[in-house]
Amino acid sequence: MRTTRKRFVLLCLAFGYAFEFATRFLLNQSPEALWASPTQEAWQRHASTILSPIKIVLVGPINWLQQDPDPPPPFRVILFALYWSALALGIHQLLSRKGAGRIASP
Repeated sequence: MRTTRKRFVLLCLAFGYAFEFATRFLLNQSPEALWASPTQEAWQRHASTILSPIKIVLVGPINWLQQDPDPPPPFRVILFALYWSALALGIHQLLSRKGAGRIASP
């Protein structure tokens, strides 16, 4: 099944925002934290440790831009949307290039 580029980017944005919501509110992680914090409960620390490689890829490269302790609300949303869209376009390009190289069997 082939997905269009637009649908792929929208799905990546939806999953990215859901992941950010889950790590921030369900796991009680601060927006700047990439690893588990001592203020979390045991299950939250374990889940944060397991999910930290994903968070490093999704949030790590733009985490240093958020030095302001109280940025305007749309700043984070717009910043995430731009970075995740570029990331999703790159992944889609790699996946479509790999799929185009396959030989169709009769």
